[in-house]
Amino acid sequence: MRRLFIYYRIASADAALALRAAGAMQDALRARHPGLQAELWRRPQEKDGVQTWMEIYMQAEGVGPVLEAEIAAAAEALSPWLQGPRHTEVFVPCAW
Repeated sequence: MRRLFIYYRIASADAALALRAAGAMQDALRARHPGLQAELWRRPQEKDGVQTWMEIYMQAEGVGPVLEAEIAAAAEALSPWLQGPRHTEVFVPCAW
């Protein structure tokens, strides 16, 4: 099960607008992909008026490259508020 963790920075002054845009983006992705779980988190502290946010995506069958590309395309809606690039990390469960 492949999960995506995508982090980026948003100016605190833009947080309310960015939050609405990110929520709408994730709602649209969930509507197109039943079973997709999408979460939005942020670090509790701010630094120099900037917050660090993280999107988390998971699905029972894993998030494949096609869906990952769709998520990246949908995230273009956030570009007016980004303070630098989005960074995508991929994790899979440890096998025992």
